[in-house]
Amino acid sequence: MKTRTLGWLLAAGLLLSALPADARTCRGGRNTTPAIMLSVAHPGLGEWYLKGSRDFLETVPPRKFWLGFIPFFGWPGYLQVRSAIDVSQCRVNDRIF
Repeated sequence: MKTRTLGWLLAAGLLLSALPADARTCRGGRNTTPAIMLSVAHPGLGEWYLKGSRDFLETVPPRKFWLGFIPFFGWPGYLQVRSAIDVSQCRVNDRIF
């Protein structure tokens, strides 16, 4: 009985800790949560969203976006994480390293 209760408490703790934290609002009134999800989908898309979703080829960071097609460096990989970290801190640069 104690094991079952401990299991339920552990499961509840994991679920509560997985709830999203408060999202940051960047300049232009854009929220970071959708930007992070776009960066996870493909590097550079979150920055494009934070810049205002204007003309795609003019506002997407070119190095992050095009290098994002390289397997295990771009998606899934390093640039995907780099892009998500940048947009979570409201940065819209094209910094790779």
